[in-house]
Amino acid sequence: MKKFITLLLLFGTIATLFTACATGGDTSNKPNTVHMKELVFSPTTITIHKGEKVNIVNDVTIAHIIANGTWQNNVPKVGKESGAPQINIQFTGNDSQEIGPFNTAGTFQFYCTVHPGMNLTVIVK
Repeated sequence: MKKFITLLLLFGTIATLFTACATGGDTSNKPNTVHMKELVFSPTTITIHKGEKVNIVNDVTIAHIIANGTWQNNVPKVGKESGAPQINIQFTGNDSQEIGPFNTAGTFQFYCTVHPGMNLTVIVK
């Protein structure tokens, strides 16, 4: 009986390790990915094709709220360009979300409403 319990615990531990080390769900390697650090997007400008989405990954535990518009001289300029998807997304930390699809060619501005100067430009060709 001791052997059986020992083997059961061993298999349970191995199964847990394999599950914990699985790579499924990683969104940081998707195409068209922008990362958010404490106060910046990286890159600050991304070029995509019509019909594509942008994957935004929050690499830190700091909350961000992304919306249409931009910071200009530390003043928020709320605005949505014609053809831009309407964005108002909250990130709580170490998470990711997609914005789009972007179905119209053009240049579109997004910003973090919480952090002055944190701007993202999406160029759609």
